[in-house]
Amino acid sequence: MAEPPRDMAAVAQEAYVPLIPADVIAERLNDLAAQIESRKLPNLLVVAILKGSFVFAADLIRALHRAGLAPEVDFLTLSSYKKSKVSLGQVEILRDLDLNVDGRHVLIIDDVLDSGRTLAFAKDLLAARGAANVLTCVLLEKQVPRAVAVTADFSAFQCDDEFVVGYGMDVAHRFRELPFVARLVNA
Repeated sequence: MAEPPRDMAAVAQEAYVPLIPADVIAERLNDLAAQIESRKLPNLLVVAILKGSFVFAADLIRALHRAGLAPEVDFLTLSSYKKSKVSLGQVEILRDLDLNVDGRHVLIIDDVLDSGRTLAFAKDLLAARGAANVLTCVLLEKQVPRAVAVTADFSAFQCDDEFVVGYGMDVAHRFRELPFVARLVNA
């Protein structure tokens, strides 16, 4: 006899353990926005690294607005993971910027700083294109040895070396919708 169908939300919930609640993230974003505003960066361009940072970037941009900033926003789609849970070691541009960065103050927003390859690639790319200043902001800074020497100028949270999902981050396009950051248990 076949088993009755399981509730898919319950099945998905078995795959992760919440780590950082949505209200804690929201409070931290206001602090980050105040720190960024204190730098007094004229003609600010925010570049969100897609896809993982899209929720973080949207919420941070709104927090920047509340802090009195009105940055222009563009998107850069980079990939070093594809559908894997491990970085492939090479960063590819899947979608480039529409706006010119020459002479601009640029704030790169990314989801996770772990190996450092993606953030270093983006930072070097925008600097080479003539940005006056390139700062970086990440949601999570993993406490791991970096493959390349890069640090985030702004970091919302530090975390251990574990695979995280939620708040825009995924594994094989799943779990982006979670309003919090969670540790992946099994998927």
